[in-house]
Amino acid sequence: MPETISRMTAPTSDAVARCTEFAAAQAREAGFSLARVHEIELAVEEIVSNICRHSYNDRPGSVELCCRRFDGSKLALEFIDYGRPFDMLALPHPDLSVDLDQREDGGIGVPMLRALVDRATYRREAARNSLCVIVHAEPRLVGNPTAT
Repeated sequence: MPETISRMTAPTSDAVARCTEFAAAQAREAGFSLARVHEIELAVEEIVSNICRHSYNDRPGSVELCCRRFDGSKLALEFIDYGRPFDMLALPHPDLSVDLDQREDGGIGVPMLRALVDRATYRREAARNSLCVIVHAEPRLVGNPTAT
């Protein structure tokens, strides 16, 4: 089966919801289980909220999401924005040995993202950020992998 490419662009004001819905629809169309669709929704929400918050500094902008489906078993999701350079994959890992009430806010989203995707890469080209994540159909989290 040849790859299928779909894309959408959303303003930052509602990019989290629109990108999450778009990616979930792509995963469902590819035949991913409900459990895996939920994992992808979590990953997309984390990515887009970080783009809006850190790349655009909560200013107006847009997020483009390009989805490539490969043989129903893999999706490549590329997030493109024109904000300031921001590589969320380069953020330091949080110190999870510190008690929760003594930790700084944030910092656990990127490790969660890494646990939910099979591969992630970032690049800066000219004035744009591009974050690409590859997700396979199999759920990543412990639980019922056959949930549909």
